[in-house]
Amino acid sequence: MTRPRADPPAGTAHAIEARGIVKRYGDLLANDHVDLTVARGDIHALLGENGAGKTTLMRVLYGLAVADAGTVAVDGRRVEIRSPRDAIAAGIGMVTQHFSLVGPMSVAENVVLGHTDGFRVDHAAARRRVTEVSERFGVPADPAAIVADLSVGQRQRVEILKALSRDCRVLVLDEPTAVLVPQEVDALFATLDRLRSGGMSVVFISHKLREVMALTDRVTVLRGGRVAGTVATAATDEDALAEMMVGRAALRPARPAGGRAGAPVLIVRGLSAAGRHGLPALREVSFELRAGEIVAVAGVSGNGQTELGEVLSGMRRATAGSARAGDTELADTPPDVVMRAGVGRIPEDRDASVVGEFSVAYNLVLEQLNDFRRGTVLDERRIRARAQELIERFSIKAGPDDRVATLSGGNVQKVLLARVLARDPQVLVVAQPTRGLDVGATQYVRSQLVAQRDRGAGVLLISEDLDEILALADRILVLYEGRVAGEVDGAAADRQRLGLMMAGRAAA
Repeated sequence: MTRPRADPPAGTAHAIEARGIVKRYGDLLANDHVDLTVARGDIHALLGENGAGKTTLMRVLYGLAVADAGTVAVDGRRVEIRSPRDAIAAGIGMVTQHFSLVGPMSVAENVVLGHTDGFRVDHAAARRRVTEVSERFGVPADPAAIVADLSVGQRQRVEILKALSRDCRVLVLDEPTAVLVPQEVDALFATLDRLRSGGMSVVFISHKLREVMALTDRVTVLRGGRVAGTVATAATDEDALAEMMVGRAALRPARPAGGRAGAPVLIVRGLSAAGRHGLPALREVSFELRAGEIVAVAGVSGNGQTELGEVLSGMRRATAGSARAGDTELADTPPDVVMRAGVGRIPEDRDASVVGEFSVAYNLVLEQLNDFRRGTVLDERRIRARAQELIERFSIKAGPDDRVATLSGGNVQKVLLARVLARDPQVLVVAQPTRGLDVGATQYVRSQLVAQRDRGAGVLLISEDLDEILALADRILVLYEGRVAGEVDGAAADRQRLGLMMAGRAAA
């Protein structure tokens, strides 16, 4: 991984300077007089918890939202940005997490799409333009390649080429490593290093502090819609940045050591299942999960992890094989039977696992309503008492009567954790437990998973966050094209080796 410069060179002009940006959405003050100054040739990180105002600020800079107050200057010249067209004309490009590419079209066609003189595309000119930009900036791409045939990392490079082909001087990247394997992250960082060397300025939005420390020159932290601080990357560390983000010292414990694992609590043999389109998604998957251990399932999105979690949770039928928890067969078993077998389930789509219009109290007992009946009537007093107990125990920032739809993502996840963990499950199947959560909520969720392991439960952690896996797992299984590509001991896991396995290019 590359290392940042300690400071921008003396006399470096500001590539972009935003002053006093204010943006309201009704009563919500999303940006409260935010200042952001990015030097030419800098990679500048923008950090903050969910709701801190990062996305709003970037939408303002790229013309997807119009500021209520404040000014923006590019290369020292004030500009009015009221649309993406204005931003592009000012030299600002943006690549979001969700690519806007047309799969059946070529790289060249995608790069010039929307920027031609009419409806016809001069294919030869488009290919020449892509080749010219690719060679000029050192961003490799085959102009004739069909986008649908490219890897995620290659598609991201096409998006970067689109921005560069429109003569951008400031490139905004929103969570650019979220869907990349480690080798693709390294390739992206090498690309950004070359762009920086050529004088390009990059705004790098990320929640991965390790990557921010490795790549960027300066960091601006937003908290509650305001700037909490701007520092040179070389003059700070991960703990200090986390504290700026949450407004307090953030506990970041060392990797927790597990004890000796006990007897198997989940035995999976030859498990197969079809995906959403009826095609094979899981192919003869076999493994064991023991009491007192965290086994992580790693893999690039779309390699069977979702289907594995759904089968083990009773949400998807298996087409072959077996998965047993104690004496209960989980394959082709409805969720209520899975739950009675001592299996706790925290699905990856947390919003689909709660009823947003129901109260916190009702969501906390949703899977145990029959335990809170008096005859045919629900015992409201017992439900409320149970909710109050769990709210305090799991530090949920809400009252029993609050609608779950009004809660933050972190507090919704705490509701799910409380509902499941209060039953002391022997097996815990957790999918993407910290996706979209801020630093504080992420730390809390991870501490709860470790506590369950230490209690003696077997925890199956399905995650696409390699940092999370390396921080928590006692053992790591890698899925590739629906099969187990290999198993690695968590304490000795190597990021590069895991990345190769996730890409199907190495065996354990």
